This record gives sequence, structure tokens and C-alpha cells, in this order.
Amino acid sequence: MYETIDHLLAGPPSGASEAELVDWIAGLEAVKCTAEAVQAEAAVRLEEAVRARQLEAGVPARKLGEGVASQVALARRVSPEKGAKLLGLANVLIAEMPHTFALMKAGLFSQWQATILARETACLSVEDRRVIDHQLCATGPGGEPARAVSMGLRQLENAAKKLAITLDQESVVARAANAVEDRRVSLRPAPDTMTWLGALLPVKDGVAVFAALDQAAKAAHAAGDERTRGQVMADTLVDRITGREAGGKPRIEVKIVMTADALTGDADQPALVEGYRPVPAAWARDALNDAEVFVRRLFTDPAGRLVAMESRARKAPDGLADFIATRDGGICRTNGCDAPIRNIDHVERYADGGTTSAENLQGLCERCNQAKEALGWQARPGPDGTIITITPTGHTYTSPPPDAWPPDPPSLSPAEFRLRNVLRDHTLAA
Repeated sequence: MYETIDHLLAGPPSGASEAELVDWIAGLEAVKCTAEAVQAEAAVRLEEAVRARQLEAGVPARKLGEGVASQVALARRVSPEKGAKLLGLANVLIAEMPHTFALMKAGLFSQWQATILARETACLSVEDRRVIDHQLCATGPGGEPARAVSMGLRQLENAAKKLAITLDQESVVARAANAVEDRRVSLRPAPDTMTWLGALLPVKDGVAVFAALDQAAKAAHAAGDERTRGQVMADTLVDRITGREAGGKPRIEVKIVMTADALTGDADQPALVEGYRPVPAAWARDALNDAEVFVRRLFTDPAGRLVAMESRARKAPDGLADFIATRDGGICRTNGCDAPIRNIDHVERYADGGTTSAENLQGLCERCNQAKEALGWQARPGPDGTIITITPTGHTYTSPPPDAWPPDPPSLSPAEFRLRNVLRDHTLAA
């Protein structure tokens, strides 16, 4: 088996035929599926070992298993939230969905396909979930392939939903009713100084919002508006929510990290808008002029680092906490975690002598903050601003220091510098 895997990972030989290349792709896909199954198995065994160790150490029952999901996340280079989902899926597959797990281990079913089945059966009893697992993922009595193997993702989801409703309609209806509690709005960066604004809403509300925006687009088009349908819908959404429709400008607070020269227009070093990402200085100045904005200016030292702050208190005062959140870019410092900062915590614990200073504070999301309080976790700050985290198994993970801001221009050799000047002079002359 190992020789086969090594052979596949070495890549197809030069001159391989089209058929051989397709076989290579299929073989690697099978290896991926099998690897995901083995990772799930290892994650479950890790949790069992951690729970046993914590129980022996006298950890309260409600805290048993704390920190395992974060260890899985670090090992798989994903966010702690994703690590928790992967650990939960692993437990479900091994304990409640043996046929699905067997398909994965045989290289016939991906982790995402298994996730769909686990998600659509989450509201059912273990017995009903096993019925669906058997009907969709068990090999036929005559050795026929499992039904799920040949299904597309949408087909698989629909098949699982139909079976779930047939087995326990009441639970499916109750799950739908409880889903309303999860309604929320989210924002994530998009390329070219754009953002994706999303909302998870009940069906009737989501359809109503979209219909209202669509109606506004049709009315604008009938009136001769030259904007596209999508542009009118987007503009209408902003107008109605911010009050811009009434002629006013939205009043917002923006925390922006840039040099004084960039803010006043004397330089064009990039700016950093907290909660988003780097933006051109010219764009930032135009955006700030377009709204009633309270600007919190945060200036940097010559090396591009924010000025340090320190406190004797155990809890970081508001000013210092605000400084840390900005220094860390508003994103949790844990490797692989993209969650927003919710807690400002000591790297080296205060009880162990850690100071409440910029060098010994880090921004963490709630999940990571809790995980690092679990038995056996350690952390220490590095001299260059790094944060070194040591898990109970002795594995070490290093979170690099936040990028200097504004970033230093790339260094050029003398020849490159001369060439750049020649090209610039030629462009100006043209």
C-alpha cells in the first residue's frame, strides 16, 4: 500500500497517456479520501487519550476533552472552528455511521460527502441515522456498489433529506424551527476593496428582502436608469439600511493605521482598515471624505510597528486592549484561525509572572482563548513579537509577529534601481 501511495505521490511519468493521467487523478482522489478517514480515526483516539489523562488529573467532567479540537486544528492547519467540526464529524462517523466511514476508508467517499450526510441526519436519533447510513452507504447484498457513491452532492443531500423526513418528520420540522435562532449577518473581504455582505435569514424574510430589491431594480430600469439590475439592487440595499436614501451620509467609526503623510495626501503608502485588509492610501482618503467619519488615527514608529503600551493591571485597560486588537489586525493570533478577536489575553499567564504589556498580550477568539486554558497548554512570547504555543503533546506552533505597517518597499539591487529609473523616465517622456 505504501509503495502504491509513494508511487502516486511521485507524479505521473513523462509521456503518460491521457488514460494514465486520468487513472493517476482518480488514484490520488482515493488516497485523499482514505487519508481523511484515517485522520478522523486518529482524532477520535486523541480525544479518548486526552480525556483519560484529564480525568486522572482531576479535571471536572464538564471540561474533559477541552483543547482537543484546537490540537486537531493546529495539526490540520485549519481554524479552531473547523477543527471542532472535524472532530465532531469524526466521532459521528466512527460511532454512528460505520458504512459511511467504511466508504471513506476504501477511498470511495470524501470528507465533504460524509459531512453532508452527517449534517442532514443530525436531528435524528442514532437508530434512524444508522438506517440512512445503511440505505445509502452499505454495499448491496450481491456486492453492488453503495447508492451514495454514484450520487452528486445535491443528489446526496436530497436523498438524505427525503429519508430523514420519512423516518422522523417531527424532528426535521423542529430543527427547521430552531434554525431561526441562527439568523445573522456576516461580512468578509472581497478583492479590489469590495466586501461580501451576507445574511442568514428565514426563507420568508430572505425572499421578501430579495423581492423588494428586485422590484426597486425593475422600477429604476423602467424610469431609464442606466445602472445594471445588480448595481441598483446593491445601491438600494445600502441606501435603505444606512439612511443614505434620505440624503444623509452614514456616520461610522473607522480605525485606520497609516502614516500621517498618507492621511494628509503627501504620501501614498498603503493604509490598513481594521476589519478589512490593506487598501491604497488614495482610496482610503476618498472613502473617508464620503462619510461622516470619526477617524481613530494610529501612528507607527520608523520600523512600522505601533508604539508599545504597558499596564500594571491584570486585565488590559481599554486603551491597551484596543491597541492590541489593532496591532494583531483584528484577527485571532492562533495559527490558521481567521476568527475575529474577542478576548485580549496574556501569552505567558499572569499567574505565572506574565506582564500586562503589549509584548505579552495577544488577541484571541473565544474558542482559542478557552482552549489555551486547558491542562498542559503553554505559551510564551518571542523577542521579535512571535508567540510560541506548546500543546500538551509537546508540539510547538509559532505565530509570527504582525506585519510591519506600512510595509517596507522591496529592496532593489543597484542594477534594478537604475532599470526602474530608466523605465520611469521613459514612461514620463511618453
